[in-house]
Amino acid sequence: MPIAVDIDVMLARRKMSVGELADRVGITPANLAVLKNGRAKAVRFATLAALCEVLECQPGDLLRWEAEEAEEAEGAGDDAGDAEGAGGSWHPATAPP
Repeated sequence: MPIAVDIDVMLARRKMSVGELADRVGITPANLAVLKNGRAKAVRFATLAALCEVLECQPGDLLRWEAEEAEEAEGAGDDAGDAEGAGGSWHPATAPP
């Protein structure tokens, strides 16, 4: 996935545990682990805002874009069968509320 999640970097900088962050944000440690490990398909703006508030950072400190790997660009990571359509494009106008 071209979006990398750097929550672990901010946790280390703030000397905070995953459990403490989950409690303060109001999500389960399991859901925070899914997000932290890059397995989440989406994140609510309210959750992102709460993470930024607790960690005293900006969204760009937690999320960054990385170019697709060459292997995925050649079709090995083809998403044509997923619910979002080919490539898994996301646009704010098509996002669920």
